[in-house]
Amino acid sequence: MSIVAVRKALEVRLKALSPALATAWENEAFEPPGASTPYQRVSLLPARPDNPEQGGGFYREQGILQIGLCYPRGKGTKAAGDRAEALRAHFPRALSLTADGVVVTIENTPAIAPHLIDADRYVVPVSVRWFANING
Repeated sequence: MSIVAVRKALEVRLKALSPALATAWENEAFEPPGASTPYQRVSLLPARPDNPEQGGGFYREQGILQIGLCYPRGKGTKAAGDRAEALRAHFPRALSLTADGVVVTIENTPAIAPHLIDADRYVVPVSVRWFANING
């Protein structure tokens, strides 16, 4: 259940960012707002667990919280860029988050990737790299 706890810790933190944006959470019903209103798409991308020790039940979950900031096209880059920077500040390197006894640590400063165009949206991907040490 460690991935469930990781997801919970990261999502609770994201929900605390103000001002709030409408959010498309994984596998939940979502109707995108009108073309002039921004929203974000969120995916948890677990990677292969690391086993830094031989024997025992210790392992390290790791992965990325991927946030796609979806802003109206034709309105410039400032609003999306400001939100990307706000996310970067909200998930600083070495931040520890806890859910259900699992401590999730932000491994690096979040990466802001080049934009992409998706239909009527200017999308800025932000990648939050994390890990959680699990004693199984």
